[in-house]
This record gives sequence, structure tokens and C-alpha cells, in this order.
Amino acid sequence: MPDVFAFGAPVFNALLVALIARRALGVPVGWPRSIVMGLFMGAAVSWATVSISELTGVYVDGQAKAPLGVLVAVIALVTAWVFVIGLIILVLLELFVPTGTLPSPSRFLRSWKARRSRARRYAQVMRIAAKHGLSGYFGGRRRAHEGQAAIARSLRDALNEGGVTFVKLGQMLSTRRDLIPEVFADRLATLQTRAEPEPWPQIERAVEEELGASLGEVFRTVDSSPLASASVAQVHAARLLDGTPVVLKVQRPGARRQVTSDVEIILRLARWLERATPWGRSLRVSRLAEGFATSLEEELDYTVELHNLRGITATLDGGVRVPTVHEKHSTARLLVMDRLEGTPVGDAGALLGALPAATREEIAERLLSEILRQLVRTGVFHADLHPGNILLTADGGLGLLDFGSVGRLDQPTRNALGMLLLAIDRNDAIGATDSLIEMLDRPEGLAERDLEREIGQLMVRYRTGFGGGGSSGMFAALFKLIHAYGFAVPPQIAGAFRALAALDGTLALISPDFDVVEAARRQSREMMREATAPEAVRADLESRVAGYLPVLQRLPRRINKLAEDLENGRISLNIRPLSDERDRRFLTGLVQQVVVAILAAAATLGAIVLIAADVGPMVIPGLRLFGLVGFALLLVGFVLALRSLALVFRRP
Repeated sequence: MPDVFAFGAPVFNALLVALIARRALGVPVGWPRSIVMGLFMGAAVSWATVSISELTGVYVDGQAKAPLGVLVAVIALVTAWVFVIGLIILVLLELFVPTGTLPSPSRFLRSWKARRSRARRYAQVMRIAAKHGLSGYFGGRRRAHEGQAAIARSLRDALNEGGVTFVKLGQMLSTRRDLIPEVFADRLATLQTRAEPEPWPQIERAVEEELGASLGEVFRTVDSSPLASASVAQVHAARLLDGTPVVLKVQRPGARRQVTSDVEIILRLARWLERATPWGRSLRVSRLAEGFATSLEEELDYTVELHNLRGITATLDGGVRVPTVHEKHSTARLLVMDRLEGTPVGDAGALLGALPAATREEIAERLLSEILRQLVRTGVFHADLHPGNILLTADGGLGLLDFGSVGRLDQPTRNALGMLLLAIDRNDAIGATDSLIEMLDRPEGLAERDLEREIGQLMVRYRTGFGGGGSSGMFAALFKLIHAYGFAVPPQIAGAFRALAALDGTLALISPDFDVVEAARRQSREMMREATAPEAVRADLESRVAGYLPVLQRLPRRINKLAEDLENGRISLNIRPLSDERDRRFLTGLVQQVVVAILAAAATLGAIVLIAADVGPMVIPGLRLFGLVGFALLLVGFVLALRSLALVFRRP
């Protein structure tokens, strides 16, 4: 039993000291460090008490040489100063290592395996970067404008070697021509996600796990050779029991685990680059990485793709076909869809070469019309329009595949995008500028007249249109203009720009002489003519008036009352600047900090005066009463100063 008390007493004292320390500082200091500091204070008090007592002469050779009251006062003062030293250490810890930045011991032990795996992967990524000569750019030691072509090539090779997550990151960056130089975007656009096929037994096991049944219970036949093999999924041809030809899109085993680990590394790297490099801050790479992580997470969940496919299907007008999903056989890692016969545009060179030029232009026109209609009219659009996701049939039909990335635009954004296209068609620089400001996040200090002039120059440059697939210059110029003026591009708008940029390259493959700018002008003119037709305008006005009808009905009575109050002098203006609780809380906290700082300064100055005073009664030889009181007052000043510092450096 004595051993229990011998162990429990220090622990109880440590808990008590930790509680007092948290209350004294006024901030939620972590319990572990508070308890450790309490144990340190308990061990230091006895040693400091004996040393200071012998130094002041109140306790010599084991016997008290001063009255009991003085001895108690000295011991209490020494204990308090040890406590203050502990508070100083806690404040310094909170300043450099705030509570919550380090994992708890239990969490540390639980996550040890995952962190060890992440550390190995992180080291592997850094070795790949160093292998391709990119490590010097992370710290900002090299200037990125020197040899951009070589840097872009090295970055492409490093991302390709890094695996699926980094390949998809590069593909996403290749569409953000508003953020990265043209040479980087062009090089990253060549990244491919093709991979060696997974052995069929592993794919078969994954499919049966998702189905909850054997293959023979659902399918008549399944081709073990994949139609396509990417780094995340494989596609296999099959037939249902009733003979319907379908395709199976199955996620590779372990793909989610690898992607999740790599995404965490990308997020950490992005936060570090934003802190450590000027270009990281200017590009806001952490926000970019978070958007990439969100989109990649959606691509890994095939139920999201299923919902996306429903949304696209509901908006089609028959010009383009999409597959039908068999929902009862589909899960988060498996999609069973009707098979669309055709050849991806990227592999359809021979098929396209056999078609007349007029037919190829008509196919390109039809594809552009459908995508613009999705962007401007319906608001649900396919955001990944690279040549591998667009099928071309032998009779010139079109089909869309892979709906893991689908964007959605609300009505105001669609209106702004449509007005932007209409303003470009009419060479209206003012209207185009207003539409761009409405569509994007307006930066502070925007020079509207300068932006208006540059948009006008851009419109004059591309006014006559051009062929040969050169229309990508207009998109690139627009992206550069947006970035140069500091616009923050919302994710959905960036998705629309990405779709247009990817579509531009696909249209060039279908018809090299197709003039995208002129076709977009012509089709947007037709769409906006439909949107601004008298019937459409009248229907829109009727719906808006119906919403304002209750307000309009009460308006005469309210105007009458306002006029009577004005005539009788009953109108008054009541301003309550501190009516908001947040304002009062902010002001109260500010006053408290100022008061605490003033009290700390006053107590410290008063303590210095008392300690330095050479007058006053002597408590014992060599120790004056004023000096004893001064040290106690100095203690109060230190505690108040520490509390003030803790409040100043406290992180929300």
C-alpha cells in the first residue's frame, strides 16, 4: 500500500500542476506535455527549495535560521518560480510545436505501419525526381524559365515512372494552361495510362467478389484478354446470360490503396512547395492538389461514374451515343455496360482516312455541337474528351466513353459562358470582359480597362478564324490572359476549359482542316438565339415575376406606410455596431489581451523597483521585506506576460 501512495502522490501532483498550468495560460495546452511538465516541476521544487533556502540563509545545515512565516514564504516563492519556469517551457513548446501538430502515442503506434510504407514511397518518389534531374527545382535553387523544354520532358518522364496517380496528375496539369507554361502543357499531354494487363485469375476473383457470385451465374462468356488495360482499371468483353454483348470495367486489385497513399504524398508535397517556393505560392499548388485529390477519389468510385452517365444520358439529343449501364451488376469497383461498337478516335486513323473531307468535317461539327450544347444549355458535360474516350463507328456515328470525370455548371455560369461566346462572335470586348468577370472569381485590384483592351486584341487576332488545327492558340491565349490578371478559376470552370482544350486536339484528329473558332461562333450564335427567342425570354420573365408577385402585392402598402412615417417624423436610424456576438467577442478578447499586457508590464516594473530598493525592514540578515515582495510581484508579472504571449501565438 505505501508503494501505491508513493507512486500516486507524484502523479496526482503532476495532474494538479498540469490543470493549474492550463488555467494560468488560458489556452488548451495538450495534457501529455502538461503532465510531463508537472512531473518535472515536482522533481525540481525540492532541489530548488533547498538550494535557494541555503543561499538566502533561511535554512542552513538542516536547521531553519528564520521565522516559520519567512521560511514558508521563501518555499512558496521558490515553488512558484519553478512553476513559472515550467510555464515558460510550455509557452515555447506551444510556439514552435503547437498542440495537435504531433500525433498522440496511441495514434502514433497505430499508424506506424502506414507511415513506414508512406516513407518508403516518399523516398521512392524523391529518387525518381532526382533521377530525372528535378530535385533542384523543389527548393527554388534553379530558375524554371531556363531550358523549359528539357524540364518539361524530365517532368513528363518522372511522372510516367511514378505510376498511375502521378500520371493522372500530369494529365490534369496538361489541361490547366492557365497555370503552367505552354511547353509543359504540351509535353504532359502525351502522358498515357496504359499498363501491362493484370493476370486474369486476379481480375476474375475481383469481379466475383463484386458480383457476390461466380462468373457463370451472371455471364454466358467472358473474354480473359482485355480490350483495354489502364493503370487503374481493365476492360473485358463479355455476354450476359441472354446473349447481350457487354463490357466489364473492373478496378485493379490494390489500385485504390496505391492511389490513396500517393495522393497523401502529393498533398504533403503541395503544402511544402507552397511554403518553400515562390512559384508554389503563386500557383496555389495546395488548392490545385486538393481539387485533384477530390476528382481522383470520384474516379475511383464507379457509383459516381454511374450517376454521371445518368446525367449525360438525360441531356443527349441523339447526335452522340453513350453506353447503358446494367445497374444490378454494377458496384463501386465494377461497371457492366452495353458494348458500343466502334474505334477510338486516337486509333481510327485508317478509318478516318477513308472518309471524304466533308464527312470528317460534319462529324467534327456534330461532336462540337454536342459538347457546346452540354456546356451552354444543359450544364452537364463530359470533362475528359481525349481521343481515347470518343468512339467512331464505320458509318460515321459517335459515342462517348469513360464518365469518371463529368462537370456541372449552374445556370448563371452557363449564361455567362454563353454570353462570352456570343460577345466573341460579335467582337464585343466590353461584353466579353463582363462575362469573364461574372464567370470567374474576380481578383482584387483588377484593371478592367486593361483587361478589356487585351480581350479586344485577342478577338481581333482570331476574328477571321483559321484551319489546320491551329485554334488551340486561342484557348492558350485565353488561359494566359486569365492567369496574367490573377483570376482564380473555380473547379467547374476549369473543368469546362479542360474539356474544350481536350476537345480541340480530338477535333484536329477527326478533321485537320476543321475551324474550331468559326464553328464555335456559329453554333454559339444559334444556341444564344434560341435562348433569347421571344418565347424563351417571355417564359423566363413569367417565372421570375411569379417569384416576385408576393412582394409586388405588398409594395403599395409598404410605400404608403413609409410616406406616412416620413410625414409624421417617425423614421429613425438605429446603428448598433456591436450587435453581432462575433464583434463583441473579438473586441472583448482584444481588450483582455491589452489589459493583461499592461498589468504584466506594471507588475514587472513595480517588482524591479522593490527588488532594487535599499530600504525597508529586514526579514533576516541579507533579505529585505521589499525584496521578498518584489520577487512575488515579479512572479505575477511573468505569469501575466506568459498568458499574454500564449494568447497572442494561439492558433485557431
